[in-house]
Amino acid sequence: MFQNVLRAVIPHAPNLKHITLQTGTKHYIKDFETAGKMRSLCVYTAICKHEGVALKFPGVKAAWECYSVAADANLIAEQHIWVAVDPNAKNEAFNCNNGDLFKWHLWKVLVEQFGIKEYGFEEGERVSLVELMKDKGLVWDEIVKENQLQPTKLEEVGIWWFADFTLGNEGLMDSMNKCKEHGFLGFRNSKNSFISWIDKMKGYKIVPQ
Repeated sequence: MFQNVLRAVIPHAPNLKHITLQTGTKHYIKDFETAGKMRSLCVYTAICKHEGVALKFPGVKAAWECYSVAADANLIAEQHIWVAVDPNAKNEAFNCNNGDLFKWHLWKVLVEQFGIKEYGFEEGERVSLVELMKDKGLVWDEIVKENQLQPTKLEEVGIWWFADFTLGNEGLMDSMNKCKEHGFLGFRNSKNSFISWIDKMKGYKIVPQ
């Protein structure tokens, strides 16, 4: 697929000097990208608040208890610029994450930002967002109307299978050592990153205040 893209682009781009291919970590598993994942979780949180139910962690116990890493979308963009202009990055593959570790006890960030009363992880049958969200389209329509949000449908704002996949495994971690050794020192505080993206989504009226 990538070769097909290059065959189409290169003949029409004589001044092309750099191409960056973004894949998942180790080329098969995607990092938890803060912007994309937080949107799904924010929508889930908004629905729980609207219905007055507890915000249950939709993942397995191993994911709740172990450490994970996240990759802020803006940090990924910074890294793309860096690899495009720094000779030290030429023809290399790099990981990208915020540079810190977190546990999903940061679930409390969603609670605080949306004013949820009950939350947490419960032992027993796992909460599947794919199953939980399949009948919530009309509920989301109500939330959009009541809060004068951007006119979106539930299937447009939540990637439920991806959230289920990433929260259904032990924490995925990778190292930024190679990046640092080659000169990229960018980082994010994951908690602050979560809050920042929640604020952005509220500001753009994708989710309610």
